[in-house]
Amino acid sequence: MLDMKFIRENLELVRAGAALKRIDIDLDRLVELDETRRELMHRVESGKAEQRKRSKALGKLTPDERAAEVASLGELKAEISAGEEKLEAVQVAWSELMLHVPNVPAAEVPAGADDTENVELHKHGDVPDFGFEPLDHIEIGRRHKLFDIERGVKLSGTRFYVLTGNGARLHRAILHFAFDHMITRGFQPMEVPVLVRDPAMVGTAYFPGGEEQAYRLERDNLNLVGTAEVSLTAFRGGEILEADELPLRYVAQSTCFRREAGAAGRDTKGLYRIHQFEKVEQVVIMKADDEASREEHKNILRNSEELLQALEMPYRVVNVCGGDLGAGQMQKYDIETWMPSRKNYAETHSASRFGDYQSRRLKLRYRDDRGNPTFCYTLNNTVVASPRVLIPLLELHQQADGSITIPAVLRPYMGGLEVLEPVVD
Repeated sequence: MLDMKFIRENLELVRAGAALKRIDIDLDRLVELDETRRELMHRVESGKAEQRKRSKALGKLTPDERAAEVASLGELKAEISAGEEKLEAVQVAWSELMLHVPNVPAAEVPAGADDTENVELHKHGDVPDFGFEPLDHIEIGRRHKLFDIERGVKLSGTRFYVLTGNGARLHRAILHFAFDHMITRGFQPMEVPVLVRDPAMVGTAYFPGGEEQAYRLERDNLNLVGTAEVSLTAFRGGEILEADELPLRYVAQSTCFRREAGAAGRDTKGLYRIHQFEKVEQVVIMKADDEASREEHKNILRNSEELLQALEMPYRVVNVCGGDLGAGQMQKYDIETWMPSRKNYAETHSASRFGDYQSRRLKLRYRDDRGNPTFCYTLNNTVVASPRVLIPLLELHQQADGSITIPAVLRPYMGGLEVLEPVVD
């Protein structure tokens, strides 16, 4: 969340940022609630101070004076109690509205309504000219028996699947390679829960606002995460870190769950938009330094670009426009990988920086050079998400004879296998 003092002093900037993100928020109401809240807090604290002062002086009064003062203090106590009740109601309304105030987009964020207006920054690799009619990943999967979508639906419903044989092996190979890649980049490997309490979801800004996308276990008041970002970022929540601990660089592989609410009729075939998947996620927790966070943003983006280059897949990087930013993000780069069946680039990675937006909600701080508790900055990025990444991998590496060439970096994870041949029934 944003600091209320910052909001009051930069109201038009915050208002413009919300407009750029197409987020409707009543900032005037927030300021009004804050003024009422501060006035009530002052009134209650002043009343309590007066109550303490007058209570201490009771022993110096005559019996008649004491009786009158006790009666007067009773009235004061009732006023304080009434003020506390009003304050609690105002505090609840203020806190709820504060959680909906979006982060202010960075100056580099372009204007735009949705992902069609994201701005391309650069491309890497050439879009292939196959010299034959390429198959889509669904047909490749059928011929190679790499996955079984029909039986996945039978087991769990729409947007589920089962990876089989070399499909499962290839999926695991990519994830293992991505995890090892991040360890070589100095990230600490982690295994984290995929079931988290509400404070972790609120702290990372998935709640409020993202409840419809989350699978919730009502009986246990737990939520299945849509990314290991939630667990990794909230891991040190409520703590005050030492400056020499930072930056913390974490990487975790986790199963992820998304309801895909609002996606009815979109990408219903194949492995693109599904409810359950695996993801390797990188998270950085660092000192509050704007320039350093920009550099860290480029670094985590580079980590993922290196992975795609190693997998020999063409991609492009886009600077995400305001209308495509989440409430908590101040800037985001998306990596879109070329998918021949879609005849276009499609999103496979999202690299985000948040400033102190998440850490304020999580109460995640460190001691600065003067020993003062200061809110950390946080960033995250996908390293790889599978099985979505299987779409470009299979389609881009298919050969005219129907075989699939396995990228060299994956072969050690596939027992030395270099080529996948179609399965003959």
